[in-house]
Amino acid sequence: MNKWQQFHHENKTWLRSLDYFGQENIALKFRLSEVLEHSTNKKFLDEAEEFQNKFLSKDELIKELKEEILLQQKRFADLSEHDNAALKAILNMHNKLGAQLENLENGFGHLKYEFNKYISSIL
Repeated sequence: MNKWQQFHHENKTWLRSLDYFGQENIALKFRLSEVLEHSTNKKFLDEAEEFQNKFLSKDELIKELKEEILLQQKRFADLSEHDNAALKAILNMHNKLGAQLENLENGFGHLKYEFNKYISSIL
């Protein structure tokens, strides 16, 4: 396996991870709507709105990262083998995307934990 195959493998893995986070986010929003059906507590409604905004923010971030990965793949496919400057830019973006995905994964795990902890505390 060469470096470019690894590059494509990582992109595919990242896209699968983003799909997973998107599905998990849908499940969290669904759970929030279920709990909202049974609560009229003002404090809970305020907290629920805050979680909903965080979930929507994650949706937007997932969408942006997917678009950037797909754009990166297109740039790589269109790359001339002798364009070292473009290759370096793609690799820099690849590293940046890797860091962003790691941050998303950590942040999403924390958000799920906080949401489930909060829901458990009010039930």
